Amino acid sequence: MADKVALVIGAGDATGGAIARRFAKEGYVACMTRRHAEKLEPLVRHIEAEGGRARGFGNDARKEEQVVALFEEIERDIGEIEVAVYNIGANVNFPIRETSSRVFFKVWEMACFGGFLMGREAAKVMAPRKRGTIIFTGATASLRGAAGFSAFSAGKHALRAVAHSMARELGPEGIHVAHVVIDGAIDTAFIREMFPERYKLKEQDGILDPDQIAENYWYLHNQDRSAWTHEMDLRPWIEKF
Repeated sequence: MADKVALVIGAGDATGGAIARRFAKEGYVACMTRRHAEKLEPLVRHIEAEGGRARGFGNDARKEEQVVALFEEIERDIGEIEVAVYNIGANVNFPIRETSSRVFFKVWEMACFGGFLMGREAAKVMAPRKRGTIIFTGATASLRGAAGFSAFSAGKHALRAVAHSMARELGPEGIHVAHVVIDGAIDTAFIREMFPERYKLKEQDGILDPDQIAENYWYLHNQDRSAWTHEMDLRPWIEKF
């Protein structure tokens, strides 16, 4: 039998890396992308040290030809993609009068267009097998806009719409499509360095633990099709919403 692959587009040092490690723990080959492949080397070594298998790829999720080639290479040389996760953030803050068309378009490319490309290519390989899971990482901005986040909110709203449309189209073909709203600060170096007071809430489980986020992605993948979740929101117990 072909190896099972979990593909994580946007495998950073926090959420994406935790998702890749979680699936590798279960025997999946974790295939991970960032724009610069060398940044994935520590994560690949970490997974291998834990007994898993991993591959890192340099890939720009906004470039159609690169995404198409990525799926072709993995399916040909590594195994069948059972899970595809889109985990690119694109979180930027610009006042509306300072938001250039270039910034707005670039954020949309990262937040939405890359997700569309991944979802389309995943559907192409999963549909003939009548199985597979496609998960899109959303944010609070997926549900509502905020001052200074017009570009980010527009992109995340659009990604949510893509996910919902795909869920309705691909569910009857045996493919589980889910959108996850991550609402709250995540335990990352960025939060630790830029928002130290917020980071202190970690002592109270007041920020999101990437490993616990990953547990929920694993849970989504293993749901019985008689009770699929199509949208899930994750937030710390003290988060206001």
